[in-house]
Amino acid sequence: MGQALPGGVHLFEDTCNVYVLVRDGAAVLIDFGSGDVLDHLDRFGAEVVTDVLITHHHRDQCQGLARAVAAGIRIWVPPTERDLFDKVDEHWQARPVFNYYDLRQDRFSLLEPVEVTGVVPEYRTRRFGGFDVLTLPTPGHTLGSVSYLVELGGRRVAFTGDLVYGHGKVWSLAATQRSYSGVEGVQNTVLSLYQLAEHEPDLVLPSHGPAVEDPAAAFELTEQRLLAFSDSRRDKPWDLRDWLDRPYEEITPHLLRNRTSFGTTYVLLSETGNALLIDYGYDMCVGWPVGDDRSSRRPMLSSLPALRKDFGVRRVEVAVATHYHDDHVAGFNLLREVEGTEIWCERSVAEILADPARYDLPCLWYDPIATDRVVEVGVPQRWHEYELTLHPLPGHTLYAVAIAFEVDGERVIATGDQQTTLWEEGERSELLNLQYKNRFRIDDFIASAKLYRELRPDLIISGHWAPRRVDDAYLDMLLVKAEELADLHRDLLPLSDVDFGAEGVGAWIRPYQGRTAPGEPLEVRVEVLNPFHGREDVTVRMVVPQGWTCSPPSCSAKVPGGAGTTFTFTITPTRDGVRRARIAADFTVGTRRFGQQAEALVDVR
Repeated sequence: MGQALPGGVHLFEDTCNVYVLVRDGAAVLIDFGSGDVLDHLDRFGAEVVTDVLITHHHRDQCQGLARAVAAGIRIWVPPTERDLFDKVDEHWQARPVFNYYDLRQDRFSLLEPVEVTGVVPEYRTRRFGGFDVLTLPTPGHTLGSVSYLVELGGRRVAFTGDLVYGHGKVWSLAATQRSYSGVEGVQNTVLSLYQLAEHEPDLVLPSHGPAVEDPAAAFELTEQRLLAFSDSRRDKPWDLRDWLDRPYEEITPHLLRNRTSFGTTYVLLSETGNALLIDYGYDMCVGWPVGDDRSSRRPMLSSLPALRKDFGVRRVEVAVATHYHDDHVAGFNLLREVEGTEIWCERSVAEILADPARYDLPCLWYDPIATDRVVEVGVPQRWHEYELTLHPLPGHTLYAVAIAFEVDGERVIATGDQQTTLWEEGERSELLNLQYKNRFRIDDFIASAKLYRELRPDLIISGHWAPRRVDDAYLDMLLVKAEELADLHRDLLPLSDVDFGAEGVGAWIRPYQGRTAPGEPLEVRVEVLNPFHGREDVTVRMVVPQGWTCSPPSCSAKVPGGAGTTFTFTITPTRDGVRRARIAADFTVGTRRFGQQAEALVDVR
């Protein structure tokens, strides 16, 4: 069962290859398999295991982790896949099993949750037990997979999970398929091999298969075969080497566009050698996310080396958000942790990023994101030789800004996702990017069209479409479309009788996702709107699960026509734990009862 390997590494063959790194009688394990390795430590000269590092979430890597927990061993997992370890029961409850088109192997996960110590720090070296370990993101076999590099006996050893099986082979092609008919994991694997090769490992130890003594040759053959497979499914070959090496396109000499990012990132270059990023979501993105869980969406920093190599960037100093959506901010925390990047946001965007669970909005990132500088709208901000001004940009979402600046003699505004571009029969057309759940108001696009006319940009750069030269005809067209949209809403909605605006609701509960403990009170606030023209009594009665208490049970106030108010309630759950218990606000204005217009979710743990 045990085999000594160069560099003082030992192999335990189990449901996967479990690698045992021993120093002074203490072991660090790479992957865990069934856990039987704990019964054989003596043959490797180990008395105790201090840490287990997991490369990815599949059961063959980690099905025995409950033994590690019972033994008090620290468990470290990939950041994107943490929920598939300590919250895997929620994953099983939520995962569609009828009529699904998400083909990820995320059901090859643990059957029951296990407590983990934490996540491994990607792009950084950290000491685990007696070893310094560099963690690299290497998506491919799974989107969240990582590899570990350790210097052992004068050799650089890479523990790569199931990224490769051996010389020119991978453990599974089926695992690389995520979307229906897609092979995104194949392209991810090639890009990961390119980046891993830059670290020049002397030895590669995979989760399945023999040790790879000539990594460069093994990687090259695997890349060739995977590219041939990928290209066989496309009309045109995809030059992934160029994709990685040259991710940036020059818009002007000091303004770049990242062509690999989903939620397009723009780079403003300073003569000081610093860079400012406008938005930073999913870097080096080879396909659309196929799920809405954390393990389906992964921020990375793969394009940053090209900034340094090709444009002399010394530091990514600042990142600014146009709006809060995940594809525009998912990488902010990673930028701060790895690069020391400061995050600048407009106030309303900063509040959402700081406490996403408070809001019932689409496209929220899973974790809080702290803002280092809250930028007030209309107040110019100096960044080296540039001046940036943020302006309110409601429409696509209420919580968005246009970022105006001048670079290389061009007046530019970054508009996030305000407009969309469609190509039909070779013709380019513009659509107003309307989503009601983003808190759309009827005249929002009129306001943004007038802002564009006031700012008079030469160039608009947007979140998913090519930069656009601006002329008067384009600005006039946007205003005409906006006015037409507003008129249609006023024609279609009964606003003269009941004016709930475009959203069609008049009550909201915050936080939308609350968390408390059995018997512990939770404060919630209910925002309500009087949809009538005159002053009316507005009453909210809270609806809570049987056995829970609410104080006060209801609240009332006189509210002017078209205005709103906020009521505060304290809800106390029973002693029973529950996930996503439902509460609601039953809403009456004057003599008109609108019922349970707003709901919220409460986890009791």
